[in-house]
Amino acid sequence: MIRFVLVRLMRAVITILAVVTFAFVVLRMSGDPAQVMLGPDVPQDAVGAFRKAWGLDQPIWIQYLAYIKSIFTGDFGVSMRDKASALHLVLERVPATLQLTLPALILKLMIGIPAGVYAALHRQSFADRGVITLAIIGFTVPSFVMGLVLVLIFSVLLGMLPSGGQDTWMHGILPTITMSIGGIGILARFSRSAMIEVLGQPYIRTASAKGLKWRDVIWSHALPNAAVPIVTIVGFMVGSLIAGAVVVESIFSWPGIGRLLIVSVSNRDLAVVQCILLIIAAAMVMSNLVVDLLYGWLDPRLRSHAGH
Repeated sequence: MIRFVLVRLMRAVITILAVVTFAFVVLRMSGDPAQVMLGPDVPQDAVGAFRKAWGLDQPIWIQYLAYIKSIFTGDFGVSMRDKASALHLVLERVPATLQLTLPALILKLMIGIPAGVYAALHRQSFADRGVITLAIIGFTVPSFVMGLVLVLIFSVLLGMLPSGGQDTWMHGILPTITMSIGGIGILARFSRSAMIEVLGQPYIRTASAKGLKWRDVIWSHALPNAAVPIVTIVGFMVGSLIAGAVVVESIFSWPGIGRLLIVSVSNRDLAVVQCILLIIAAAMVMSNLVVDLLYGWLDPRLRSHAGH
């Protein structure tokens, strides 16, 4: 088990380092922050002074080594736009993002999994077909399209809910629903498939043949075994919550991390963008690491293949 954990931790560190390296290189290849910050009409002397002040005149490998060193010392850089700590600017937006992502995750779990299980238990019924249809619509329609449709219906046509902002709790309803719909569809389909596969296993027929009530068979045998693969999907969703907020926060003018990322990318605010991407990568990697560790605990066979 110790070796299993160490291998997973090593893979997590390598993955985060790869994401950080990729983001660092791509951001510096996408444009000169000096030109974006200062404008096209600024004298070249001013541009040169700006690049020197922020270390952009150094070779990229020197900038990269300095950045990696600063991360390990807890320094995530300074915003070129606000002249403030990049980490502080990002952490200020975390509560607003959590106000959307946590309720969205709860809705995904409370609706998606029961709907999938119910559809599996009533296979080929009208309810099953309805769940499949709604699930397909939910995870195939892009979130920005779903958000605009909800705004058109509930804000423009019906006037029931605000279309943007963060002034009251009602402002969070539409963005939370928008973030939930896709995940609900994915969980519903995956839960249905997992339950159907488990219900066809011999131990389910054996439990029924022993005289157990069907309800006890479902709760004691089917659901626990079907829940194992669903952990993977839930773990991925937890890790991608912040990444999923980027589009939704932009549509609904929600002042969270996602909207900050869009603004920072357009301004080439390197330190802020790198800090947000690092947090997103760390969240996804850590959630997947927890899933791997849960799998290793639940299934000892995985631990025996930890080195593969």
